[in-house]
Amino acid sequence: MMKLIDLFGLEGKIALVTGGSRGIGRMIVEGLLEAGCAKVYIVARKKEQVDETAAELGDKVIGLTGDLSQMDGIKALADELAACEDKLDLLVNNAGAAWGEPFEDFSEAGWHRTMDLNLKTPFFLTQKLLPLLKKAATAERPAKVLMIASIDGMKCNPWPTYPYQASKAGLIHLTRRMAAELIGHNIVVNGIGPGAFPSDMNRAARDNQDMVERGIPSRRVGVTEDMAAGAIYLLSRAGDYVVGTTIPIDGGVVNANIGAGNFVDPSGE
Repeated sequence: MMKLIDLFGLEGKIALVTGGSRGIGRMIVEGLLEAGCAKVYIVARKKEQVDETAAELGDKVIGLTGDLSQMDGIKALADELAACEDKLDLLVNNAGAAWGEPFEDFSEAGWHRTMDLNLKTPFFLTQKLLPLLKKAATAERPAKVLMIASIDGMKCNPWPTYPYQASKAGLIHLTRRMAAELIGHNIVVNGIGPGAFPSDMNRAARDNQDMVERGIPSRRVGVTEDMAAGAIYLLSRAGDYVVGTTIPIDGGVVNANIGAGNFVDPSGE
């Protein structure tokens, strides 16, 4: 029987986490470090946030900056990483955006910004990084791609975040399709659907925690350990036989919520 450290450890792995300077991305970065990753690259648009997080988390975290909503930014990141590393074991496609406006007034700019970053970017960044992922991948130890979707892609919420909800639903199906394509290269693709985790994107969970918790069967919002544990499971040997699956990490909102009469939606992008 394999030891627990062999199942869940990530000793020596090289990872890239987009949107890794804050929120759910940072939670995952902290988990990767605890699991033993040798290097974790993080990328975000704001240099000051990237530099601050890298300084706080230590010399195993390397900060990069870039706008991944456009193809030139995606290609520039892939080229920069290829100049630093000859392989990539783990890719976490976490960078995302939300945009809310009334239906009658919803703007094309908000639609494109959200759909591009949430759906186009994970596809094309994975495509551009495929050579590095293939170099890391073996039948015994596959490379891993983790998509960060949302429970809003699994159920409707009442907020007017139309492209956010559509893009996350699309990302869940894209995860399945990319998994079918890449498993032949010994690259395993899976996803996570976060529920209520306090962040700048989910201000309801951050600023109105007591109210949000009333709509969660577990009666609490998520914490770093919840997100880190889910990511480590799917990115480690423990998750090798899980392929094309998006796991909700949400305290039961999607699959265990029978108190519809008292439901307060925990989303709040």
